[in-house]
Amino acid sequence: MGMCLPCLGGAADDVVQTPDPDTRRKQLAEAAEKRQKENVHRGIKNPESVERKKKKQEELEKQEMNSLSTGGGGGGLRWQVG
Repeated sequence: MGMCLPCLGGAADDVVQTPDPDTRRKQLAEAAEKRQKENVHRGIKNPESVERKKKKQEELEKQEMNSLSTGGGGGGLRWQVG
């Protein structure tokens, strides 16, 4: 019967060397970041367009909030006596 021992033949060459813990941690962090980016843009054909629309909508909302806070709530109607 044949025995499978790493000391026999070239089996030691087949062993995969694991990187040090710091390198491994960096690789795992990069992979996780890549997965997050892919999940954010899943199903979107043009992610840049979506980002532009989102920023434009946020700017419009800010302008609306500023106009409401500085407008005094009068609605723009003026009464003229006389």
